[in-house]
Amino acid sequence: MGENGITISFGKNEVKTDEELDGVIKISYSGRFDSIVINSQIENTSEIFNFIKLYDKKINYSYARMPILRQDLKNQNEINFTVITKHVPQVSSNVKFRATIIQEHKEVADDVAFLKIVS
Repeated sequence: MGENGITISFGKNEVKTDEELDGVIKISYSGRFDSIVINSQIENTSEIFNFIKLYDKKINYSYARMPILRQDLKNQNEINFTVITKHVPQVSSNVKFRATIIQEHKEVADDVAFLKIVS
């Protein structure tokens, strides 16, 4: 677990268009916080990943940035989620996922994971 109190990871470093990608956020932050925010960015494009599962529950969240309120964590220290993208790269596209802990509108901890979308 990272020293900053939060880590984000994926089971693989590459994903294809329309392939589901499972991610895990682990929280070890001991201070107060209001929410966790997951953000995805596909380099040099305005396309995004859609969040399709949160804790094995199907959702349809079609924004690049998904907040999860602390009260919705139910005292868990792990968030499991699944994302998918329609982005079709010419060869490959770089992706950055960022997980952030928010307290009173301020970022108090974050972690970043990088991967590629391949054709």
